[in-house]
Amino acid sequence: MNEELKKQYKERYMQAKQIGVKFWPDIIYKDLVASALIFVLLLLLATFIGVAQEPKADPSDAAYLPRPEWYFLFLFKFLAIYGQIPVLGKIEFLATTIVPGIAVGLLFLLPFLDRSPYRHFSKRGLALAIMTLLVVTVVGLTLIADIPTDKLGVLQFLAGLALPGLGLLALVLIPIFVKKSTNRVLAWTTGIASILILGLAIAVLVFTPPAEATEEAALAGTLPEQILLGQDLYGVNCVECHGADGEGGEIKGVEGLEGVIVKAINSQDEMYTRSDDTLFQIIAYGQPNLGMIPFGRAYGGELGTSDIEYIVNFMRYTWDDRAELPAEVTAANTMPTLGPDEVPSFDVHIQPIAKRYCVSCHRAGKKNNNYIMGTYADMINSGDNAPVMVAGDMNSILIQMLHRVEDLEAGGPMPPTKALKPELIEIFERWVMAGMPETAEQAAALSGAAGGGTTAPTEAAPSLYPAPAGATADITPTPYP
Repeated sequence: MNEELKKQYKERYMQAKQIGVKFWPDIIYKDLVASALIFVLLLLLATFIGVAQEPKADPSDAAYLPRPEWYFLFLFKFLAIYGQIPVLGKIEFLATTIVPGIAVGLLFLLPFLDRSPYRHFSKRGLALAIMTLLVVTVVGLTLIADIPTDKLGVLQFLAGLALPGLGLLALVLIPIFVKKSTNRVLAWTTGIASILILGLAIAVLVFTPPAEATEEAALAGTLPEQILLGQDLYGVNCVECHGADGEGGEIKGVEGLEGVIVKAINSQDEMYTRSDDTLFQIIAYGQPNLGMIPFGRAYGGELGTSDIEYIVNFMRYTWDDRAELPAEVTAANTMPTLGPDEVPSFDVHIQPIAKRYCVSCHRAGKKNNNYIMGTYADMINSGDNAPVMVAGDMNSILIQMLHRVEDLEAGGPMPPTKALKPELIEIFERWVMAGMPETAEQAAALSGAAGGGTTAPTEAAPSLYPAPAGATADITPTPYP
């Protein structure tokens, strides 16, 4: 910097100092306005977008892949791409220590590399070029952060590591070897590198095959959601031994526990004397001496921390008369009912009953004659004695089991420990008589076909799902009172 330029800067500095800006209220006012705007922005984001929910931290979940917040995803992806480099990729400290050290070192060397006396950004070509390329690289790495490194790996390596590295090296060397039109060369180099990086990143996004859909863990944010989800988890994992309403009794059909008498867990003796933490530990660790296996993932079970908490909330708010069940749960927890002329459907009527009373036993991996009741297709088609239900046939195997007919070749009464309420059995009967519609829309169409909903049908409606070959489709009067 020559003496004339120093003099100009000195004069400008003294003029600005004479005019001055007061700390109060000028600077404070600007800070308050900026802080208020950021606060409003965060409030709007939290209100209308919210925070993505994840299950509670569970160290026993070996399948969980920890991921940083979105603003650190570029580092996450950088390390993932670096790890794919043969030999060097296994030396982690190069990426975690050496590369950041070089970046910090370049910041210290920047005043010696960029000797321009000007402070305006338009005249700081090298600094502007480096920063632009770094920002573009961060954007590119963030865009492809969710793409597995084995998908279009070469393009990911070029976009996330090779091109940014070569571009930065070129930008550092240009001021040393190019003496004329340096800023123009820097701008062209930065522009071409940026276009290539973003272009390759977008190409990776476009041409990566879509990932196969995976079942996500159910999450509940509010207490009512937790209770309802806990009820579903209880129905799957606990009903076969403890009963749908926690009534206990004799266990039937559970290998190793056949004939064992289980006490009720819905009583005041249980709910009043056991804290939530005690219930949690019993479910997680089990009671091996009493035959109860552990359900917590930390002890070899299938349930995570959040899952067990949901079950505990269901038990507490359902069976402890000191806890007030939220109104939303009371409304959603009601078993389906039928009007006099209503046709039941699987989605609205049958599935909630099956989920509450049947799925605990009738799911994969259980001793159930391979009869699964989780989905409509499974309920209609699965089982060693399929079909267990035939549209229009009141002598279908499942109907007889619900009425607790003994000595059936297919099996004994269902549920094995306690009969369903008559009104729930009637729903199954009317569903079979109506042709076993799957959706509410199909059921409504059958209701309309039966006379606009003004009279109950006296004959079975035509089946939407024809009976298999060899199965009777004749309607026989129910032999049950």
